[in-house]
Amino acid sequence: MNLSYRLGYNLFKLLARAFFNHRVIGMENLSVTGGALIACNHASFVDPPFVGIALDEQIHYLARKSLFDHPVAGAILRSWNAVPVDQDRPDMTSLKTVIRRLREGNKVLVFPEGERSFDGAFLPGLPGIGLIVAKSGVPVIPVRLFGTHAALPRGGKVIHPAEVTVVCGRPWQCDPSQYHCEGKELYRRISDDIMKQIAGLSL
Repeated sequence: MNLSYRLGYNLFKLLARAFFNHRVIGMENLSVTGGALIACNHASFVDPPFVGIALDEQIHYLARKSLFDHPVAGAILRSWNAVPVDQDRPDMTSLKTVIRRLREGNKVLVFPEGERSFDGAFLPGLPGIGLIVAKSGVPVIPVRLFGTHAALPRGGKVIHPAEVTVVCGRPWQCDPSQYHCEGKELYRRISDDIMKQIAGLSL
């Protein structure tokens, strides 16, 4: 880990244990050699670090492009391996960057829903995640977060103490040829299957 990443990692791990009783179920499923896509539900702004501290290695993230506008924030995000994404006008640039990092052997955290849920309920997965899986060929690790919506719901201004648990499912190797379709339909069906796997994880 680089210095900036290690500082953020250790600080958040300390806070997570002190105020959120952070625990990880199925940690052994994160021990994948080489590149892997970590696909997780999304209910809170604090979801990325809660997943990040579940691993003992650096992972890569997607972050809203506007967050990089501030020089200091942008520098910190880049040191934390964040990839800028334009949520208003998504293009292939960020997807290609994610695919390249996966092929280079990195682990990348993505939220298939594309945005935080307002009530904690699952949203449909976006086809872009299916494209990444189909093009990268890396295994997918489904992850489900419990408790982060209570800690900081979308629109919330104050973080509340809550029990936060990260449940990690078994790695899944997608075979696009089994879907017997192509293009957006293929990507949508892969994304749907990923969301089903995430939803199937329980405490």
